[in-house]
Amino acid sequence: MNYKKIIYVAAAVITHENAIFATQRGYGDFKGGWEFPGGKVEPGETPEQALKREIMEELGAEIEVGEWIDKIEYDYPAFHLSMDCFWCTVKSGRLVLKEHEAARWLTKDTLDSVDWLPADRSLLEKVKASL
Repeated sequence: MNYKKIIYVAAAVITHENAIFATQRGYGDFKGGWEFPGGKVEPGETPEQALKREIMEELGAEIEVGEWIDKIEYDYPAFHLSMDCFWCTVKSGRLVLKEHEAARWLTKDTLDSVDWLPADRSLLEKVKASL
């Protein structure tokens, strides 16, 4: 049996005026793919704590983590991704790209205009239903 490494991450679906903040990866195997920002949950952290830390590190803003949306389980070739997704808003500061290649505010009509990473794509229907 092939046991893959499991990577636990948290993703922020940051909203502002009926738009969602999406980021384009600037590094790694999935460089160029679009995703909801966030990152790995470190040992001893809750997904909410990880999100606040990651967004501050990667985007320089303090976020308010709201309601949990879903847990996405996705098998990539080299690992299994377990991703907790939350509605979020910017509490203070502004979103500044430190590690990403690009970012866009997407509306219900433009959500499909970027090439989402497979795990993130599986969340789009729930996000659209709420916009």
